[in-house]
Amino acid sequence: MQIGYCTNVHAGPDLKTTQDNLLRYASSVKQQFSPNAPMGVGLWLAAPAAASLQDSSQLTALRQWLDQQQLVPFTLNGFPFGDFHSEVVKHDVYKPTWFDDERLNYTTHLIDALHGLLPPGMEGSISTLPIAWDRHSMTPPQWLQTSQQLLKLCRYLHQLEQDTGRLIYVCIEPEPGCVLDVAKDMIDLFNERLLPFDDDNIVTRYLRICHDICHSAVMFESQADVLRRYQQLGIQVGKVQVSSAVRVNFSELPADKREAALEQLASFNEPRYLHQTCIQDQQGSTLFYEDLDLALATVTHPAELINTWSVHFHVPVYLESLGLLGTSRSDILECFEVCKSMPDLTHYEVETYAWNVLPAEHQVENLAAGIAREMNWVREQLST
Repeated sequence: MQIGYCTNVHAGPDLKTTQDNLLRYASSVKQQFSPNAPMGVGLWLAAPAAASLQDSSQLTALRQWLDQQQLVPFTLNGFPFGDFHSEVVKHDVYKPTWFDDERLNYTTHLIDALHGLLPPGMEGSISTLPIAWDRHSMTPPQWLQTSQQLLKLCRYLHQLEQDTGRLIYVCIEPEPGCVLDVAKDMIDLFNERLLPFDDDNIVTRYLRICHDICHSAVMFESQADVLRRYQQLGIQVGKVQVSSAVRVNFSELPADKREAALEQLASFNEPRYLHQTCIQDQQGSTLFYEDLDLALATVTHPAELINTWSVHFHVPVYLESLGLLGTSRSDILECFEVCKSMPDLTHYEVETYAWNVLPAEHQVENLAAGIAREMNWVREQLST
């Protein structure tokens, strides 16, 4: 089992900044999580950094440096292409799409880099975006181009394994509001757009799922149901992104506390990232809003709120509550219970990228200490 944290929590799209951040933060996390043995990291390499590693001398230098630091990049986050910490990211994180050539080129650069960075004999995973933003936006030509590029990607990975023995798989990550945002979308992608054209019978080996627990929780999916459906259909989960959403069930709060809870929820409405929000009524029906501010704008009488809100805002995974608000930590525990029956699933990546935009009262003085606390909590839950 490999447990690491995703370094997209740190700013910096170029290779030098990536190394500086690893030296500043990851080394400190390692001292608190794994002082006497190598530690896994989920390395985020933005497009400029990934392109620079096409230079074999730079790749060798980075591998040797990671070895010295005892950091093992067993997985890469290939979702954010550009600057993930610009002033406003929002919908830009979904560009380029999987029907753009740039996305395929970027992903093959990541494959080359991961192969060069991994120790001999270790398999690697790369997470990627769920095609594009907006599930209703796809045209037939875009679907055709997407399918062709994903099949081309599988052939690239197959050739790598044939030539070198290295197994690397790319894991598509469903996200609320995207073309693929729930388990059914992933299943339909494989069954309708990939497997019928898989002449070499390689798709399910090299294309897998990145199961982000927060994303599934936002959509009110049952973690156990999702993972077991994938298992039954022979679609592999390549890695789990361990993450937690903000959740508040207003019906469980006294009426005189609901306005204060709504105010606390509004403090998570920050401008950098998209915070998709689902509101579920007591009959189980849901309304989807692509950002938290749009959901907040629908409230006129806070004391009358009785529905459950689930918000895409990655909060520290060990927290069960945030003042009057709750979290989806219980979804993490439910997910882990099923994962224990999936022996081929070995990659776990803690992905709380939003530490730096948390409301002030939930900030930590020492980022490395917060990440290490998450890592230790995850290891404890997975081992008990």
